[in-house]
Order: sequence, then C-alpha cells, then structure tokens
Amino acid sequence: MCESCRAGILRPSRRALLGMTMAFTGTAALWSRAAGAVDLADSELAPPNAIAPAEALQRLTDGNARYVANQTEIRDFALHRAARAAGQYPIAGIVSCADSRLAPELAFDQAPGDLFVVRVAGNFVNDDGLASLEYGVAVLGIPLLMVLGHSGCGAVDATIKVIQDDITLPGHLPALVDMLKPGVQKALDAEPADPLDAAIAENVRYNVERLRSATPVVAGMVEAGKVQVVGAVYDIATGKVTQV
Repeated sequence: MCESCRAGILRPSRRALLGMTMAFTGTAALWSRAAGAVDLADSELAPPNAIAPAEALQRLTDGNARYVANQTEIRDFALHRAARAAGQYPIAGIVSCADSRLAPELAFDQAPGDLFVVRVAGNFVNDDGLASLEYGVAVLGIPLLMVLGHSGCGAVDATIKVIQDDITLPGHLPALVDMLKPGVQKALDAEPADPLDAAIAENVRYNVERLRSATPVVAGMVEAGKVQVVGAVYDIATGKVTQV
C-alpha cells in the first residue's frame, strides 16, 4: 500500500482498502478478512448490506410474497445502474439449481446486485461454489446464505433412478449425481410416500449443513453470528418459496 494512503491523505473505506490489498498481495488478505468477519467499525459509512441475517431473510420472504401475489416492486432494471457499476452489496448468497424455470432475483423480487447467486443443477455445494460463497461472505459482507431447491428437480430425480435402478448416466452426469447421492439416499432410506419431494428437501438440508460446517470461512462467520445459512424449496407451479 502507498505511503500517502497510510498517512491518511486519501483514507479509503475498509472495503476499498481490502480491494487494493488483495490486488497487490493476493489471497492472504481474504483469509485475514474472513477470520475477523465483517468489521465495519472503521468505515465512514456502512454499506447497504450491513444488516442482520434475520433482516436479510425477511426481505427475501417479503419479496417472495410480492412475487406470488404478482405485485412485484422491481420493474425498472435500469434504475441505479450507474451506482451498481461502483460496487456490489448483495444481501444474500443463493445456491440455486440451474433449472431455467427458477430465477432467484424474480422469485424474491430483488434488484440486480441484491443477490449473489451460485447455480448448478441440483443446487449442491462443491469446492468451486463454496469458494464463491466464501468470497461473498468474507469480502462482500453477505449476511445470509440460502440453499434453494425446487419442485420437480430433474437432477434429483435422475439421482433417485441411479440409486434405485442402478443405471449409468452418460458424460459428466455421474459426477453430478455423486454430489447429490448423500442427501437423496438419506431421504430414500426413510421410505417416504413421495420420494422425489422428500429427496429434494433432504438434498437442501444436507447442503445447508455442509455450508454451516465449511471451515474456515463460512463456519467461523456462522459461529460469530455474522452469517446465517438456511434452506428452502421453490414451487414452480405457485412461485412460493418454503423454508425446510
């Protein structure tokens, strides 16, 4: 860092300071930031997402209620575009399925920049997705993480067929199925009346626990009360999101 910045001639915010440090010194600053959680005490102005996890969750809940009622507030997507170019302050990180019928920003009636979304068929947490979410909570200050499944998930259904019928899928699909097997198998072991619905919900719960215990970044921030991890399922027919 330059001496003029150290002297306070141009005192940047902690967020800007972190960005410069990462640019020059690599990933060491990221882990230092994560270990100390999101500390905004020395910022002149707290960012818009410096809110409690419960408040972030309530915003998503309220937004989904508006979406279900077809009374959404986010309609002008050009609004605040210039401000978004200066930085991002998402209130939640979402692990979503890649299914084209599920769009988290629409389902929660949130504007561009409000959600930090990681998408993969079957909405599971792998190393790449976890790294993205670690960046989200440690650097962007995200207070809430949500694993979001959906009704009729094809990836979960395929995993059920692999387990029950011992079939082999082509290409790289077996690797995807392997990531879904733990939650799906747990659901099937309970012999539910509706195996698909049960497996979808259990897959969400499994990945919620995986995130909560993901050391050193996410687990540490959860323990400190800076981040909350929840799970939910989106109903494609109604648009309603229900926590599980």
